[in-house]
Amino acid sequence: MDTMRDRFAPVVSRLLDEDPRLAVVLAEIGRDGFTEAQLRHPDRVINVGIREQLLVGAGAGLALTGMRPIVHTFAGFLVERPFEQLKLDLGHQDVGAVLVSAAASFDWPAGGFTHMAPGDVALLDTLDGWTVHVPGHPDEAETLLRHAVAAGDDKVYVRLSVQSNPEALPVDGERFLTVREGRAGVVVAVGPMLDAVLAATEGLDITVLYATTVRPFDATALRRATRTAGTDVVLVEPYLAGTSTPAANDALADVPHRVLGLGVGRAELRRYGTLTEHLTAHGLDARTLRERIAGFTGNGPTTARG
Repeated sequence: MDTMRDRFAPVVSRLLDEDPRLAVVLAEIGRDGFTEAQLRHPDRVINVGIREQLLVGAGAGLALTGMRPIVHTFAGFLVERPFEQLKLDLGHQDVGAVLVSAAASFDWPAGGFTHMAPGDVALLDTLDGWTVHVPGHPDEAETLLRHAVAAGDDKVYVRLSVQSNPEALPVDGERFLTVREGRAGVVVAVGPMLDAVLAATEGLDITVLYATTVRPFDATALRRATRTAGTDVVLVEPYLAGTSTPAANDALADVPHRVLGLGVGRAELRRYGTLTEHLTAHGLDARTLRERIAGFTGNGPTTARG
């Protein structure tokens, strides 16, 4: 199976052929995927070099002229390094763009901490008006990319990862999906965390919601689930633990509830390791998730399958 990032360039190249308003802005990373598209559309595939602040500034400039820019690089270079440009060039000037990241929280451990960005979604939460998509499968990534491009002039962040669930679900760019129903707690699995969450909750009396669009947060789906499953809520996110806890609390503000936010810890591990080792170290493997979910909800045994 191809990865989300493998899917990115071919899909966007086709969109460039279909939509004369679309432009792609790169900062070296990912340029090889657009070689043919650049030959066809030399004025709409732009590589600014290793200049991430310019990357976002150029995208904003295109948006000011009426274009719909897609801006792409690693998450740390797209959200953290040029954050001022996101705040001012896009937000303050009230123009939109589609930001598409790669490398997620720690997809490339050998790149070191400079290439890790577990705080990207939390950082975007300090700004107004961002839609955030976190697909869990390449097919979902394609669907959400198309939603993002078609979203008028909105500010949209699409977070790609090499982590993937084995099967795609019919995501719509808005709502959470109910994947499993239970009566003793709700778990919201974000993007590529779904497979581990399903393994972790197998045999437990737990409702599992699947979230691939996390901003705006689907408060309606969470409230509906808690009516039958109770108000113990666990969020399992592939980025900084607790990022969506305020959104869940707001959704349930008028009812007594508890929320446990699981995700990437704040402590730097200071080891390269492998992707799987990083997931385990942050407690995002199925066995540890089962222990924490069952312990929080008081639900069933605490051993996971294989």
